[in-house]
Amino acid sequence: MIGSIAGILTTLSFVPQVIKVLQTKDTKAISLGMYLMSVIGIFLWMVHGYVMGDMALLVANLITFCLALVILIAKLKYK
Repeated sequence: MIGSIAGILTTLSFVPQVIKVLQTKDTKAISLGMYLMSVIGIFLWMVHGYVMGDMALLVANLITFCLALVILIAKLKYK
């Protein structure tokens, strides 16, 4: 139960930033290096979930990956 709540919260924590970035197109305060490393790390957790057959880990990181990737792409686009 605690793991599920943690997964939901960490996944959904990206939603407010995605909304703000898409609305304002302002990414000046976002660190490119941090988001690049985060997206790569989240992708690797997603692969790990797939390899281990852990659907919860795979799905949570797939959603997080997509959200973080939107922010990373916006950062690169709206420099």
